[in-house]
Amino acid sequence: MNAGKGSKAKVHYTGKLDDGSVFDSSTGREPLEFVLGEEQVIPGFEKAVDGLAPGESTTTKIPFTEAYGPRLDDLVVKIDRKDLPQGDKPKVGDTLTGQAPDGQVTKAKVTEVSDNDITVDANHPLAGKDLTFEIELVSAE
Repeated sequence: MNAGKGSKAKVHYTGKLDDGSVFDSSTGREPLEFVLGEEQVIPGFEKAVDGLAPGESTTTKIPFTEAYGPRLDDLVVKIDRKDLPQGDKPKVGDTLTGQAPDGQVTKAKVTEVSDNDITVDANHPLAGKDLTFEIELVSAE
């Protein structure tokens, strides 16, 4: 059965950036499993799998608009150190977890630290980047 909307697909994949560096791979792990049409993976990945037959492989370049979207400057925020919980001493590279006004949990990476404030970036690490995936459909049910 070919993969199509509503089918449970199992795939092996390797994701690369434009410079050829690998940012994720299922090599050495169980295949990624998802249902087509349920937005469980980025749109461009789902489009690449749609129509594949088990055992079939494809390589696809996914523009950032069909991946994690553009980088948004308003997701880079300075926070006054006085507004941090007492005793918190974040370092560059730390990930902070917070809660948005709508109740959604957010994560942001600390990108700068000074005596008075810290800068955090809540963009997805792959936002604004085109991605290339090598995908093999293992099965579709």
